[in-house]
Amino acid sequence: MALLLTTTEAGVPIQGPTATLIYDDWYPALRTDALQKGRLTKATLLDLPLILGRRSDGRIFAMRDSCPHRGIPLSAGWYDGNRVTCKYHGWEFEPCTGRCEVIPSLTSFDHLDATRIYATAFPCEERDGHAWVYIPGAGAGRKVESASATGLKAVPELAKFGTQYKTAHLSADLPCNVDHGIVGLMDPAHGPFVHQAWWWRSRSSIREKTKKFEPIPEGFRMSAHAPSGNSAPYKLLGVYGHPVETTIDFVLPNRRTETIRCGDKWFSSLTTVTPVTGSTCRIDVVAAWNVFYRVPFVLPIAKFFGAKFVRQDQVTMIEQAEGLRHNPSLMLIDDADRPAKWYFALKQARLDGTGKHPMDGPEELHWRS
Repeated sequence: MALLLTTTEAGVPIQGPTATLIYDDWYPALRTDALQKGRLTKATLLDLPLILGRRSDGRIFAMRDSCPHRGIPLSAGWYDGNRVTCKYHGWEFEPCTGRCEVIPSLTSFDHLDATRIYATAFPCEERDGHAWVYIPGAGAGRKVESASATGLKAVPELAKFGTQYKTAHLSADLPCNVDHGIVGLMDPAHGPFVHQAWWWRSRSSIREKTKKFEPIPEGFRMSAHAPSGNSAPYKLLGVYGHPVETTIDFVLPNRRTETIRCGDKWFSSLTTVTPVTGSTCRIDVVAAWNVFYRVPFVLPIAKFFGAKFVRQDQVTMIEQAEGLRHNPSLMLIDDADRPAKWYFALKQARLDGTGKHPMDGPEELHWRS
């Protein structure tokens, strides 16, 4: 789908302050339906220029868009489905490993083994229609291309609870750094103001909420609970005649998962806020469900309202970016902003290597939304 507008009306990109980025983890680079055999597709993750593609055998790959010889972008060259060829001197690389296979200028007098030279290639795996790329930190050394190799985290994957389900994906660029994007993602108090609509909420629907949270590795969980009764989509699930229960997790570096169960009916979503650069990010939502599975037109209706929802968040972020350009003083309050405080503490613990969790145990928070 086309990305939504993230510039001013004059076409000028709106950017705020930069954020410290988390490496040594998986990030979604793009949707795999954009990858075709024999063609390269450019993307940017964590300020790194990438090329992605699909080999003739169907496997996907990701490489840094730079030839190790003289630095020209590999995207300027050629790809035949098996090797990436640099436009400048014709060096050929196997794309999954980055190994150089051919240096055309070598003669019988040269003793250089081309296969000992590597372009930068990243582990890359396909899950739920995304090309996930593992981005190591500086000085981490070359990572093997397989996600099953020891030492790599598991590739994120959307939870499913059956074999029959529908899926949808939404995406939007955000002109703010990843920290602001994630804080906006987990903010529980903006709903009645940003997402005012007859099918969601209004200011008059604000009521006091009590939610229980518990620590999980590198994140926290909003414990299983009955979802908000002032949101129309949740009310619809009542037609099944079973209690509705939802669980929401946030896990570093950027993932929010939500699972809603109603008897044997379910809805799950995986939302990621991915740093494209230090000052911009992208939100992706991939969802699966068997709710109203046989009802006609559910998928286009769900995508229509989902796009409206994401667009409301995006417009707010664009407006916020205008204010952030001036580096104003900001604040976080309790209890509505406590998850944001946890996120920053978790991130710092990850960056400094202490692994210290900000939560000592379960906590109960209260706010109005």
